[in-house]
Amino acid sequence: MTIKKHLEENELALRAFHADSDLHEKIEETIQTMMTSLKSGAKVLCAGNGGSAADAQHFAAELVSRFYKNRPALAAIALTTDTSILTAISNDFGYEEVFSRQIEGIGNKGDVFLAISTSGNSKNILKAIAVAKEKGLCVVSLTGASGGQMKELSDHCLMMPSESTPRIQECHLLVEHIICAEIEERFFPKQ
Repeated sequence: MTIKKHLEENELALRAFHADSDLHEKIEETIQTMMTSLKSGAKVLCAGNGGSAADAQHFAAELVSRFYKNRPALAAIALTTDTSILTAISNDFGYEEVFSRQIEGIGNKGDVFLAISTSGNSKNILKAIAVAKEKGLCVVSLTGASGGQMKELSDHCLMMPSESTPRIQECHLLVEHIICAEIEERFFPKQ
């Protein structure tokens, strides 16, 4: 594949994103949901595998640290970062439990679980969603075009208009940046 072909695929996915008013509405609903949670003193928990794990960490970092503005921290935790927890759970219970067990331990009613999977079918994410729902967390999912099984299990499922993993991940990053920017601006408009 040529560089130009990669750029063309990205452009097609972004054009589809621009044209999808339903997706725009779901992003706005997600922003409102996260703001309500954060304003109430709750937190955002984030998880994914591989590149989606990096996205979860990136998203949490921008809420806790900053996006554009120097402002107070917002409560977010990436469930992908503590190697002792990740390896203990994987060893003792199996990798399918790696996120659900953490949600069981630190998730509370009113929190938001941001579940990231390009296929929408990652077993450990699906298990985490089930536990999150049992505990009263709101579930926001970032997936690809089909939504996979996560589509039916999530309160808000943001399905990117592509079947290509790299293009889906590029759109996920854009959505994450939009959400962070809007939350920051609305929380701290004068800073």
